[in-house]
Amino acid sequence: MRLTTQPINCQPTEIKLHQVSNILEISFADGSNFKLPCEYLRVYSQSAEAVGHGGEGGQLPIGKENVSITDIKPVGNYAIIPVFSDGHDSGIYTWELLYKLGAEYETLWAAYLNDAKAAAHQHTSSCHH
Repeated sequence: MRLTTQPINCQPTEIKLHQVSNILEISFADGSNFKLPCEYLRVYSQSAEAVGHGGEGGQLPIGKENVSITDIKPVGNYAIIPVFSDGHDSGIYTWELLYKLGAEYETLWAAYLNDAKAAAHQHTSSCHH
């Protein structure tokens, strides 16, 4: 599920992984604070697997209700790579992408649930932040 991001003029001031609730909490220098479920981050991975190679469109990542983040790898001063419990570790999450995922959570999560329903997947989790 390819997303277009806009440049932002702030960086994260804190990134916390809440392992019990499977929430990644991110605070930005502009005062924004987002609590992003691991499942939500996993389904919006911008890896080639998720968005497709060469713009061909990837597969809808369904059945990720119980996924968690087991590690977070920094990528310079501009991104992180979360390592997910299902083995996925190729998605680079830039500060712009994380900000967009936080600011547009309600809309993007609803769009994913709609796409999953259209793909005949019965979602079993109540992913809220």
